[in-house]
Amino acid sequence: MLKEKNDKQEFLGRNLEDAISLAEEAFKRPRTQLNYEIVAEKTKLFGIKTKEIVIIAWPKDATSDFPAAKFLSGFLSLFPLEINYHTKAKDDILYFIFDGPDKHILLRKDGALLLAFQHILNKMSDKKVQTDCDFFRKRKEKELREYVQKIARHVYETGRNEILDYMNPYERRIVHIAVNQIPGMTTESIDNGFLKRIKIHSAKAQD
Repeated sequence: MLKEKNDKQEFLGRNLEDAISLAEEAFKRPRTQLNYEIVAEKTKLFGIKTKEIVIIAWPKDATSDFPAAKFLSGFLSLFPLEINYHTKAKDDILYFIFDGPDKHILLRKDGALLLAFQHILNKMSDKKVQTDCDFFRKRKEKELREYVQKIARHVYETGRNEILDYMNPYERRIVHIAVNQIPGMTTESIDNGFLKRIKIHSAKAQD
């Protein structure tokens, strides 16, 4: 083994098989869970001609084999924007965190493109997918939660139901949770399709 470069390490072997075996031993992983690239091939002459090979190896990201991650990697390689991402898996949710010089485009029109990515990736994933960029989700949830709680208090005081504009599933979930935290208030989705409106009204109206 040669020197370490962050999470990558260099290995020198008599041939490719030997170098990969050294990587398997160092990382305690089978080669199917490793990425590697050949750095150089060296030839030594000590009476007998011999060759050595140098590779850089590193563990595969556990999330890189998910269909959604494979699709996104291929798509972004053709996408005319400088956008990259990293992934993490937690509690059966696969997170895609976007970054890059053109990331601001994902956040235009209230995160329309970012949420479109989330919708598409969820269609091809057996895990729930959430996308984020520059803490968009945290800011969005805070703003939407404060807005609907204000509307809910108005409904409580006046007794007049309110119907919100069309929202995607992610936004509707925030609204349902926020309103139902207010005693005596509840919500229901109306309309059909991907985008739906939400009715905010008194829980007594259901009785």
